[in-house]
Amino acid sequence: MLLLGWIVALVVFFGFAFAGRGWLAWVLALAVLFLTWMVRGVDSPLLLYGLLIATALVALVTGWPPLRRALFARTLLPTLGKVMPRLGETERIALEAGTVWWDAQIFSGMPDWDYLLRFECKPLSEREQAFMDGPVTQLCAMLDDWQVEQQRDLPPEVWEFIKRERFFGMVLPESYGGLGMSEIGHSRVVTRIATRSVAAAVTVMVPNSLGPGELLLHYGTEEQKQRYLPRLADGREVPCFALTGPEAGSDAAATQSEGIVEWGEWDGQRVLGLRLNWNKRYITLAPVATLIGLAFRLKDPHGLLGGAEDRGITCALIARDLPGVVIGQHHDPMGVPFANGPTEGHDVFVPIDAIIGGVEQAGHGWRMLMESLAAGRSISLPALAVGAAQMATRICGAYATVREQFDTPIGRFEGIEEPLARIAGLTYLMTATRTLTCGALDAGEKPAVLGSIAKAYLTDAMREVVSDAMDIRAGAAIQRGPRNALSHMWMSVPIGITVEGANILTRSMIIYGQGAIRCHPWVQKLINAIAANDLKAVDTCTFGYINFVFTRGVRALLLALTGARLAKAPDSELARSYQHLTRFASAFALVSDTCMATLGGSLKRREKISGRLADALAWQYLAAATLKRYHDGPKLASHYDLARWGVALALYRTQEALRGVLDNLPSGVAAGFARLLVFPLGARFRPPSDRLGQRAARAILEDREARIHLTADIHVPGPQEPGLGQLEAALDKAVRALPVETKLRDAIRAGQLDRAAGEELGRHALAAGIISQAEYDALSEADEARNAVVQVDAFDADIYRQLR
Repeated sequence: MLLLGWIVALVVFFGFAFAGRGWLAWVLALAVLFLTWMVRGVDSPLLLYGLLIATALVALVTGWPPLRRALFARTLLPTLGKVMPRLGETERIALEAGTVWWDAQIFSGMPDWDYLLRFECKPLSEREQAFMDGPVTQLCAMLDDWQVEQQRDLPPEVWEFIKRERFFGMVLPESYGGLGMSEIGHSRVVTRIATRSVAAAVTVMVPNSLGPGELLLHYGTEEQKQRYLPRLADGREVPCFALTGPEAGSDAAATQSEGIVEWGEWDGQRVLGLRLNWNKRYITLAPVATLIGLAFRLKDPHGLLGGAEDRGITCALIARDLPGVVIGQHHDPMGVPFANGPTEGHDVFVPIDAIIGGVEQAGHGWRMLMESLAAGRSISLPALAVGAAQMATRICGAYATVREQFDTPIGRFEGIEEPLARIAGLTYLMTATRTLTCGALDAGEKPAVLGSIAKAYLTDAMREVVSDAMDIRAGAAIQRGPRNALSHMWMSVPIGITVEGANILTRSMIIYGQGAIRCHPWVQKLINAIAANDLKAVDTCTFGYINFVFTRGVRALLLALTGARLAKAPDSELARSYQHLTRFASAFALVSDTCMATLGGSLKRREKISGRLADALAWQYLAAATLKRYHDGPKLASHYDLARWGVALALYRTQEALRGVLDNLPSGVAAGFARLLVFPLGARFRPPSDRLGQRAARAILEDREARIHLTADIHVPGPQEPGLGQLEAALDKAVRALPVETKLRDAIRAGQLDRAAGEELGRHALAAGIISQAEYDALSEADEARNAVVQVDAFDADIYRQLR
């Protein structure tokens, strides 16, 4: 009897496993063998065969797709329709914008590290490097940020130089008069200019990001391209793009700006056109723009175009000098003097071919904007953030060496060492993320989710880095003037955090909301299957989804219990970091699916949970970028420490984000079960240790090569210029004087010299023959340079009253 039971069990096992073709099928089939083994000693054929028959029925129903669809799919369809989120047209377009890339690897729970390490980030071409060494360097040399702040504008010669050298056409093809630069080239140009003047960087970046040029290039008619792109490239046209209005900030699709299709007069002829009315604000370059890109809702009440009356969001080109256009006023964004202001239009008439892409693109403006933003978020603001971080690193690394208190460089104090470690570690991580994201763009991707991560988390990191730099510079950082190279960056921090999608919105709604649907291997397929009422697809997606959740749960548990040692990792000094990230990818997939299963469509309204899931996703991407940078870059000891610091921080923040999700999930049962699988041994990761932080700080204090490599994008002015120029010169002199200072300290300890202040000690040492005249001169030069860089600006009363 028992032998017969085992034969039946084996038949069911293999039949179910091969019919199910998935891990879930195999595991449930194994349950048959387990149950028969459990009752092997029970002399009860009824119990044995009852268990076998019940399990066989489960195997048959769930393992044979035709029967499964007949019994379950019809029942599941209406239930899933209520649980899964329903997407409106505007949401669907936004969610489908761009492409998925490494974000899909994270959502898979099994990232392919070999693929990431094989991926090549495009370097600067010879022509791009020549542009960096030539026009970009010249532009930076022309800029005086203090002067720009006081004059509230770039000097006329700077405006002329920007136009002449085609900075406005960096991303436009050479065939249209542009420079045809890669995305990494575009990013690095903006980064370098930002280290010299945020106002100039913003002026240059906007026409190359979301704007008429970008939209025309991808969606315009050939006639529009030939007419406008050469003029945009050489600065004959200065563009702006009017999207945000008083009623439409985060919800840009709710704009009340409107265009009505009607007949009107244009150049003395009666033509079909648009009667436009708009009210926009926060528009960069609007005060100086000659060509306005306008987003509005197009309506065709008379059916002149055919089709629906409300055609949806549309984009058009409007000349500044048309009757009814109101433009020219300035906003004042935190005192940073780049051109930004409102614009209005009152009964402005333009011909129908003003629509970007012509009539065929009427109503497709929202898609245009979402796809362009998917790329734009990856470049412009991350470039500004990296510039600020690299500048803070360069300044603080030098200042903490040059500035002395208690006869000791302040960088030697642990209180200073702690923020120095954050500055160095975050700068390494931020630059790595910028490079990898631009590399994806140059490879043809439009990584919408990763672009949003780069924008939000790099600008947030900029806030942290610049804040730490302000603390280290202390009193010198809060006195505005030519000597203070940090003040304009401090003022610009809220700008980067706010524009192109405020970080609160981006974190709490966009990143995970878009990622969960686009990057998950089953969610979008299931939503589409439900919408199409496709029973076969619903069945395939549902049981594929169940199989996915089960396998990731098993992986998460096994990797947590074994310290991730079962995970495959590349051959690297940082192999354990790869393994831990693989573990968290599986954990993230499980926690994410637990949230979707228990919250369903309401998850998009649970913004605190969505924001924490975004944190977990983002920090895994930032860690992957850090590992990629270390793999591709020079294997310096300091880079090893910086990479370890960045990954340690990312692992800790990923852990805390997942814990935050589980602690606040409404379903306590689901949260408890997921916590058991994800953290069976508790939360074991900690922030970077003090010892690792010390090594990260030393990378910018003692390792000159690492410091220069870490800040490769910045512009370093001449040694006579106040601010970074004098600071760099003082650092060189201080380093040359270090052996002399060591000799003096040794002489004091040996009783050969009495303690004295400043120059007096050097004179006594020279008189005593302890140091040579050359050593005394080096010491004096260092003291003089050190004294110069610790000074701050002071103004006469009449000049002070005129300061802006």
